[in-house]
Amino acid sequence: MSHISVLLHETVDSVLAGRNTGIYVDATFGRGGHAQLLLSKLDANAQLYAFDKDPQALAVAEQLAQQDPRFHIIHASFADMQSELAKIGILQVDGIMADLGVSSPQLDQAERGFSFMHNGPLDMRMDNSQGPTAAEWLLKIEEEQLANIIYQYGEERYSRRIAKAIKLAGEIQTTAQLAEIVKVAHPKWEKHKHAATRTFQAIRIAINKELEDIEIFLPQAVELLKAKGQLAVISFHSLEDRLIKQFIQKESTLAEDHGWGMPQAQQDTRRLKKVARIRASEAEVKANPRSRSAWLRVAERLEQKGLA
Repeated sequence: MSHISVLLHETVDSVLAGRNTGIYVDATFGRGGHAQLLLSKLDANAQLYAFDKDPQALAVAEQLAQQDPRFHIIHASFADMQSELAKIGILQVDGIMADLGVSSPQLDQAERGFSFMHNGPLDMRMDNSQGPTAAEWLLKIEEEQLANIIYQYGEERYSRRIAKAIKLAGEIQTTAQLAEIVKVAHPKWEKHKHAATRTFQAIRIAINKELEDIEIFLPQAVELLKAKGQLAVISFHSLEDRLIKQFIQKESTLAEDHGWGMPQAQQDTRRLKKVARIRASEAEVKANPRSRSAWLRVAERLEQKGLA
Protein backbone atom coordinates (compact mmCIF):
# COMPACT_ATOMS: atom_id res chain seq x y z
CA MET A 1 0.00 0.00 0.00
CA SER A 2 1.39 3.41 -0.93
CA HIS A 3 1.40 6.17 1.64
CA ILE A 4 -1.66 8.43 1.57
CA SER A 5 -1.01 11.70 3.38
CA VAL A 6 -3.64 12.30 6.05
CA LEU A 7 -5.44 15.66 6.36
CA LEU A 8 -3.31 16.82 3.45
CA HIS A 9 -5.04 20.05 2.35
CA GLU A 10 -6.12 21.00 5.87
CA THR A 11 -2.52 20.78 7.13
CA VAL A 12 -0.91 22.66 4.24
CA ASP A 13 -3.56 25.40 4.22
CA SER A 14 -3.16 25.82 7.99
CA VAL A 15 0.62 26.17 7.77
CA LEU A 16 0.44 28.70 4.93
CA ALA A 17 -2.37 30.76 6.51
CA GLY A 18 -2.92 32.61 3.22
CA ARG A 19 0.78 33.17 2.46
CA ASN A 20 2.68 31.90 -0.58
CA THR A 21 6.26 32.74 0.40
CA GLY A 22 8.63 32.40 3.35
CA ILE A 23 10.62 29.68 5.09
CA TYR A 24 8.81 26.51 6.18
CA VAL A 25 9.62 23.26 7.98
CA ASP A 26 8.21 19.80 7.38
CA ALA A 27 9.33 18.11 10.60
CA THR A 28 8.39 14.59 9.41
CA PHE A 29 8.91 14.22 5.65
CA GLY A 30 7.71 10.60 5.38
CA ARG A 31 6.97 10.08 1.69
CA GLY A 32 6.61 13.77 0.98
CA GLY A 33 2.89 14.22 0.39
CA HIS A 34 2.53 17.30 2.58
CA ALA A 35 5.87 18.72 1.40
CA GLN A 36 5.01 18.42 -2.29
CA LEU A 37 1.62 20.09 -1.88
CA LEU A 38 3.21 22.89 0.15
CA LEU A 39 5.87 23.45 -2.52
CA SER A 40 3.17 23.63 -5.22
CA LYS A 41 1.60 26.60 -3.41
CA LEU A 42 4.83 28.50 -2.67
CA ASP A 43 6.52 31.09 -4.90
CA ALA A 44 10.03 30.83 -6.36
CA ASN A 45 11.69 32.59 -3.39
CA ALA A 46 10.27 30.31 -0.68
CA GLN A 47 12.26 27.57 1.07
CA LEU A 48 11.17 24.30 2.66
CA TYR A 49 13.41 22.37 5.08
CA ALA A 50 12.38 18.80 5.88
CA PHE A 51 13.50 16.33 8.56
CA ASP A 52 13.37 12.55 8.68
CA LYS A 53 15.25 9.67 10.36
CA ASP A 54 14.09 6.91 8.00
CA PRO A 55 16.69 6.07 5.28
CA GLN A 56 13.90 5.12 2.82
CA ALA A 57 12.18 8.46 3.36
CA LEU A 58 15.51 10.21 2.85
CA ALA A 59 15.94 8.54 -0.55
CA VAL A 60 12.57 9.95 -1.68
CA ALA A 61 13.46 13.38 -0.25
CA GLU A 62 16.82 13.49 -2.01
CA GLN A 63 15.07 12.94 -5.36
CA LEU A 64 12.73 15.84 -4.60
CA ALA A 65 15.71 18.03 -3.61
CA GLN A 66 17.30 17.37 -7.01
CA GLN A 67 14.09 18.40 -8.78
CA ASP A 68 13.27 21.47 -6.67
CA PRO A 69 16.00 23.87 -5.42
CA ARG A 70 13.59 25.32 -2.85
CA PHE A 71 13.54 21.99 -0.97
CA HIS A 72 16.20 20.79 1.49
CA ILE A 73 16.31 17.51 3.44
CA ILE A 74 18.06 17.02 6.79
CA HIS A 75 18.78 13.52 8.13
CA ALA A 76 17.86 14.07 11.76
CA SER A 77 15.02 13.77 14.24
CA PHE A 78 12.68 16.73 14.58
CA ALA A 79 13.89 16.81 18.19
CA ASP A 80 17.11 18.29 16.77
CA MET A 81 15.27 20.78 14.52
CA GLN A 82 16.39 24.03 16.14
CA SER A 83 20.09 23.13 16.37
CA GLU A 84 20.19 21.66 12.84
CA LEU A 85 18.56 24.75 11.33
CA ALA A 86 20.87 27.05 13.33
CA LYS A 87 23.86 25.32 11.69
CA ILE A 88 22.70 26.67 8.34
CA GLY A 89 21.71 30.09 9.65
CA ILE A 90 17.94 29.54 9.93
CA LEU A 91 16.78 31.08 13.23
CA GLN A 92 13.13 31.83 12.41
CA VAL A 93 10.53 30.32 10.09
CA ASP A 94 7.02 31.13 8.86
CA GLY A 95 5.38 27.77 9.44
CA ILE A 96 6.01 24.25 10.78
CA MET A 97 4.06 21.06 10.11
CA ALA A 98 4.48 17.56 11.56
CA ASP A 99 2.74 14.26 10.79
CA LEU A 100 3.55 12.07 13.79
CA GLY A 101 3.75 8.32 14.18
CA VAL A 102 4.55 5.56 11.75
CA SER A 103 3.95 5.79 7.98
CA SER A 104 2.07 3.31 5.77
CA PRO A 105 5.26 2.09 4.01
CA GLN A 106 6.87 1.40 7.38
CA LEU A 107 3.82 -0.58 8.49
CA ASP A 108 3.40 -2.44 5.21
CA GLN A 109 7.00 -3.55 4.67
CA ALA A 110 7.51 -6.81 6.55
CA GLU A 111 11.27 -6.30 6.79
CA ARG A 112 10.78 -3.13 8.88
CA GLY A 113 9.15 -5.19 11.65
CA PHE A 114 6.54 -2.64 12.70
CA SER A 115 3.39 -4.69 12.19
CA PHE A 116 1.97 -8.03 13.31
CA MET A 117 0.03 -8.06 10.03
CA HIS A 118 3.20 -8.83 8.05
CA ASN A 119 5.65 -11.38 9.45
CA GLY A 120 9.23 -10.13 9.42
CA PRO A 121 12.27 -9.52 11.60
CA LEU A 122 11.37 -7.79 14.87
CA ASP A 123 13.02 -4.43 14.17
CA MET A 124 10.65 -1.42 14.59
CA ARG A 125 13.39 1.25 14.29
CA MET A 126 12.40 4.34 12.33
CA ASP A 127 16.08 4.92 11.68
CA ASN A 128 17.20 1.36 10.99
CA SER A 129 20.81 2.47 10.57
CA GLN A 130 21.38 2.83 14.31
CA GLY A 131 20.25 1.72 17.77
CA PRO A 132 18.95 -1.64 19.04
CA THR A 133 16.20 -3.52 17.21
CA ALA A 134 13.01 -4.36 19.11
CA ALA A 135 14.27 -7.96 19.39
CA GLU A 136 17.55 -6.80 21.01
CA TRP A 137 15.72 -4.31 23.24
CA LEU A 138 13.29 -6.97 24.53
CA LEU A 139 16.15 -9.27 25.50
CA LYS A 140 17.80 -6.59 27.66
CA ILE A 141 14.86 -4.88 29.33
CA GLU A 142 13.71 -6.00 32.79
CA GLU A 143 10.23 -7.50 33.10
CA GLU A 144 8.88 -4.81 35.44
CA GLN A 145 10.12 -1.99 33.22
CA LEU A 146 8.62 -3.71 30.15
CA ALA A 147 5.28 -4.07 31.93
CA ASN A 148 5.30 -0.37 32.84
CA ILE A 149 6.07 0.62 29.22
CA ILE A 150 3.30 -1.60 27.82
CA TYR A 151 0.87 -0.11 30.36
CA GLN A 152 1.95 3.51 29.86
CA TYR A 153 2.58 3.62 26.08
CA GLY A 154 0.08 0.95 25.03
CA GLU A 155 -2.58 1.72 27.65
CA GLU A 156 -2.77 -2.06 28.01
CA ARG A 157 -4.48 -3.25 31.23
CA TYR A 158 -2.93 -6.74 31.01
CA SER A 159 0.61 -5.40 30.70
CA ARG A 160 2.06 -7.49 33.54
CA ARG A 161 0.83 -10.80 32.13
CA ILE A 162 2.10 -9.87 28.67
CA ALA A 163 5.52 -8.69 29.90
CA LYS A 164 5.95 -11.93 31.89
CA ALA A 165 5.13 -14.04 28.82
CA ILE A 166 7.55 -12.05 26.63
CA LYS A 167 10.42 -12.42 29.10
CA LEU A 168 9.72 -16.16 29.60
CA ALA A 169 9.89 -16.66 25.82
CA GLY A 170 13.53 -15.55 25.69
CA GLU A 171 14.83 -14.56 22.27
CA ILE A 172 12.05 -13.42 19.90
CA GLN A 173 13.13 -12.96 16.29
CA THR A 174 9.97 -12.15 14.32
CA THR A 175 6.82 -10.04 14.53
CA ALA A 176 4.67 -13.18 14.20
CA GLN A 177 6.39 -14.78 17.20
CA LEU A 178 5.81 -11.71 19.36
CA ALA A 179 2.19 -11.36 18.22
CA GLU A 180 1.45 -15.00 19.10
CA ILE A 181 3.08 -14.70 22.55
CA VAL A 182 0.95 -11.64 23.33
CA LYS A 183 -2.20 -13.27 21.95
CA VAL A 184 -1.78 -16.36 24.13
CA ALA A 185 -1.00 -14.25 27.23
CA HIS A 186 -3.90 -11.84 26.66
CA PRO A 187 -7.14 -13.01 28.36
CA LYS A 188 -9.49 -10.58 26.62
CA TRP A 189 -9.07 -8.06 23.82
CA GLU A 190 -11.25 -5.56 22.00
CA LYS A 191 -13.51 -6.73 19.20
CA HIS A 192 -12.07 -6.11 15.68
CA LYS A 193 -8.66 -5.39 17.24
CA HIS A 194 -5.68 -7.76 17.38
CA ALA A 195 -4.57 -8.70 20.89
CA ALA A 196 -1.05 -7.42 20.18
CA THR A 197 -2.06 -3.95 18.90
CA ARG A 198 -1.37 -2.07 22.12
CA THR A 199 1.83 -3.98 22.93
CA PHE A 200 3.32 -3.35 19.47
CA GLN A 201 2.46 0.35 19.77
CA ALA A 202 4.13 0.56 23.19
CA ILE A 203 7.36 -1.14 22.10
CA ARG A 204 7.59 1.00 18.96
CA ILE A 205 7.07 4.23 20.91
CA ALA A 206 9.68 3.21 23.48
CA ILE A 207 12.52 2.19 21.15
CA ASN A 208 12.03 5.24 18.91
CA LYS A 209 11.63 7.64 21.87
CA GLU A 210 8.56 9.03 20.11
CA LEU A 211 6.92 10.84 23.03
CA GLU A 212 10.21 12.23 24.35
CA ASP A 213 10.96 13.62 20.89
CA ILE A 214 7.55 15.34 20.74
CA GLU A 215 8.14 16.94 24.14
CA ILE A 216 11.51 18.27 22.91
CA PHE A 217 10.13 19.34 19.50
CA LEU A 218 7.16 21.46 20.61
CA PRO A 219 9.03 24.20 22.55
CA GLN A 220 11.58 24.42 19.71
CA ALA A 221 8.76 24.93 17.23
CA VAL A 222 7.40 27.88 19.21
CA GLU A 223 10.85 29.47 19.50
CA LEU A 224 11.47 29.09 15.75
CA LEU A 225 8.15 30.52 14.59
CA LYS A 226 7.86 34.16 13.63
CA ALA A 227 4.85 36.13 14.91
CA LYS A 228 1.70 34.91 13.11
CA GLY A 229 3.58 31.76 12.01
CA GLN A 230 1.48 28.59 12.18
CA LEU A 231 2.21 25.24 13.83
CA ALA A 232 0.17 22.29 12.48
CA VAL A 233 0.62 18.84 14.06
CA ILE A 234 -1.17 15.60 13.15
CA SER A 235 -1.36 12.88 15.81
CA PHE A 236 -2.73 9.34 15.61
CA HIS A 237 -3.24 8.20 19.19
CA SER A 238 -4.31 9.70 22.48
CA LEU A 239 -0.80 9.79 24.01
CA GLU A 240 0.51 12.03 21.21
CA ASP A 241 -2.63 14.15 21.05
CA ARG A 242 -2.63 14.70 24.81
CA LEU A 243 0.94 16.05 24.73
CA ILE A 244 0.10 18.48 21.92
CA LYS A 245 -3.20 19.56 23.49
CA GLN A 246 -1.60 20.22 26.88
CA PHE A 247 1.33 22.08 25.37
CA ILE A 248 -0.88 24.38 23.28
CA GLN A 249 -3.18 24.90 26.27
CA LYS A 250 -0.26 25.92 28.50
CA GLU A 251 1.26 28.23 25.88
CA SER A 252 -2.06 29.93 25.07
CA THR A 253 -3.28 30.52 28.63
CA LEU A 254 -2.43 33.56 30.73
CA ALA A 255 -0.65 32.43 33.88
CA GLU A 256 -2.67 33.01 37.05
CA ASP A 257 -1.46 35.72 39.42
CA HIS A 258 -1.01 34.08 42.81
CA GLY A 259 0.27 37.28 44.49
CA TRP A 260 -1.18 38.58 47.74
CA GLY A 261 -3.10 41.79 48.21
CA MET A 262 -3.91 44.21 45.41
CA PRO A 263 -3.90 42.89 41.81
CA GLN A 264 -0.74 43.95 40.06
CA ALA A 265 0.48 44.06 36.49
CA GLN A 266 1.81 40.72 35.29
CA GLN A 267 3.93 39.60 32.38
CA ASP A 268 1.91 38.12 29.53
CA THR A 269 3.85 34.94 28.79
CA ARG A 270 1.42 33.49 26.23
CA ARG A 271 3.26 32.45 23.07
CA LEU A 272 0.49 30.66 21.14
CA LYS A 273 -3.11 31.16 20.11
CA LYS A 274 -5.30 28.12 19.46
CA VAL A 275 -6.50 28.11 15.86
CA ALA A 276 -8.16 24.79 15.11
CA ARG A 277 -8.67 21.12 15.96
CA ILE A 278 -9.62 19.16 12.86
CA ARG A 279 -10.61 15.53 12.23
CA ALA A 280 -10.49 13.65 8.95
CA SER A 281 -13.76 13.89 7.02
CA GLU A 282 -16.04 10.88 6.49
CA ALA A 283 -14.94 10.79 2.85
CA GLU A 284 -11.24 10.71 3.83
CA VAL A 285 -11.79 7.97 6.42
CA LYS A 286 -13.64 5.91 3.82
CA ALA A 287 -10.80 6.35 1.30
CA ASN A 288 -8.04 5.87 3.90
CA PRO A 289 -9.13 4.00 7.07
CA ARG A 290 -5.83 4.88 8.79
CA SER A 291 -7.01 8.50 8.97
CA ARG A 292 -9.83 7.51 11.36
CA SER A 293 -7.82 8.23 14.51
CA ALA A 294 -6.03 11.34 13.18
CA TRP A 295 -6.32 14.76 14.81
CA LEU A 296 -4.81 17.96 13.44
CA ARG A 297 -4.13 20.69 15.98
CA VAL A 298 -3.19 24.17 14.74
CA ALA A 299 -1.78 27.08 16.74
CA GLU A 300 -0.45 30.53 15.83
CA ARG A 301 2.65 32.20 17.25
CA LEU A 302 1.80 35.38 19.10
CA GLU A 303 3.94 38.50 19.19
CA GLN A 304 5.74 38.87 22.48
CA LYS A 305 3.81 41.31 24.64
CA GLY A 306 4.92 43.57 27.42
CA LEU A 307 3.10 44.09 30.67
CA ALA A 308 -0.56 43.11 30.62
